[in-house]
Amino acid sequence: MDSSALNSTELQNFLNEEKQKAMVNEMIGKLTSVCWDKCITGTPGSKFSSSETSCLTHCAQRYMDMSLLIMKRLQQ
Repeated sequence: MDSSALNSTELQNFLNEEKQKAMVNEMIGKLTSVCWDKCITGTPGSKFSSSETSCLTHCAQRYMDMSLLIMKRLQQ
């Protein structure tokens, strides 16, 4: 294999990794926004209440589950 093909493969791998990182960052941003708006109804204090903590945990889990389900379906 010549060096241009190797560089092309390396570049493609790098671009794929960066694309995946961007997708993860976008998903985290959306998750944070959606769950915050849903679970934090008042002005937050120094700590979350137990109901806010529970809501955030469940919201994040549902969001991740649905995101994974959608990605799997799109790959089929």
